[in-house]
Parts: sequence; structure tokens; C-alpha cells
Amino acid sequence: MSDHGSIRLVEPACTSCMVCARECPAWCITIDSHTEPVPDLPAGARERTRNVLDRFEIDWSLCMYCGICVDECPFDALAWEPQHTAAASSALLLRHGIDELTGSGSGGSSEC
Repeated sequence: MSDHGSIRLVEPACTSCMVCARECPAWCITIDSHTEPVPDLPAGARERTRNVLDRFEIDWSLCMYCGICVDECPFDALAWEPQHTAAASSALLLRHGIDELTGSGSGGSSEC
């Protein structure tokens, strides 16, 4: 038996590198981010920035559940969940954002 029901986002591990979105054959992943300066650098260090995740969304109406995104993520920010994605009354409700993908939301669409 497989425990491949749906995909979970491990938000702290996501660097917004876009590998999952680029490798997805169905183009069902949308990522938006912005950069912020890295705080508390040592004196004399050059300024550095890091990506901050603003939106991570999977459109389950397009997803083929192939797992390429899970396999290709270099930071293990995506993982399989045993629970399946619930049916919805419209395709819009099959777009799950950060809250739904991390388990901190109540389901449904997340619009940014």
C-alpha cells in the first residue's frame, strides 16, 4: 500500500527556489516570493538577501499526483500525506495555498 494521498508543504524548509514548479509536468504549482536582506551579518560582510515565501499554491484540478515535485525538491519542503485531497464543488476550491498545504488551514481556496 502506498501512502501517496496528497502533498504537504513543509513551509520552513521552502526557499522559493522554484524547482518544484519548473519540474511539474502539469504546471499546477504557483509560487510567489520576495527578497529581504539577511539580518545580523558580521561586520564587513557584503549584504545578502533571502527569498521569503508569499504564496505556494497547488491546483489539485491539474495535479497528476506524479510526485515529481516531492522527488525534485532539494530542500525536502514537499512530502507525501496519506490523506487524499477532498472533492470540491468547484475547480476554484481545489486550489490549496500555504494554510491548506501545511495543515494550518480549514481547507478551500487561498487567494493572495
